[in-house]
Amino acid sequence: MVGIVLLVVAVLAVLWAIGIYNNLVRLRNNRENAFANIDVQLKQRHDLIPQLVETVKGYATHEKEVFEKVTAARTAAMGANTIDDKIEAENALTSALQGLKVSVEAYPELKANQNFLQLQTELSDIENKLAAVRRFFNSATRELNNAVQTFPSNIFANMFGFKREPMIEVPEEQRAEYDKAPEVKF
Repeated sequence: MVGIVLLVVAVLAVLWAIGIYNNLVRLRNNRENAFANIDVQLKQRHDLIPQLVETVKGYATHEKEVFEKVTAARTAAMGANTIDDKIEAENALTSALQGLKVSVEAYPELKANQNFLQLQTELSDIENKLAAVRRFFNSATRELNNAVQTFPSNIFANMFGFKREPMIEVPEEQRAEYDKAPEVKF
């Protein structure tokens, strides 16, 4: 009788451990899937950027440094392989695109160009979609990190190599800009 009870307890413990492991795997895969959704939007943004840069170049020929930064950041972003490298490269690209937006403000005739307006609308749409999938990615990452750090799943996470993963955050150099109140001009 005692042997049967011990066997049932052992089987339940094994099933419980399998459940925890499978949950960790599911959460890791959910995070990777969330980043795959980001990759789709990033690909669209990478494809759009050369068109946008070429359109702006026609108006702002002396803004060479801004174009070089955007092009270099795009190339680095497209060459990034790991999720962490992609996060870092995309933050740099976002920063370079901010510089391009500032340059555009100096050219009212460019802001009225239909091709530029269409590209700007498409880029804005992609940025909005990126914001949404980044929120989903951060949510999936938070769920995984919670499972990796809370007891008792942290024991299994350590045994099987699961670790706390980084989220996509606003770079420090851009945080001050986002914290600043917008300027309203009439």
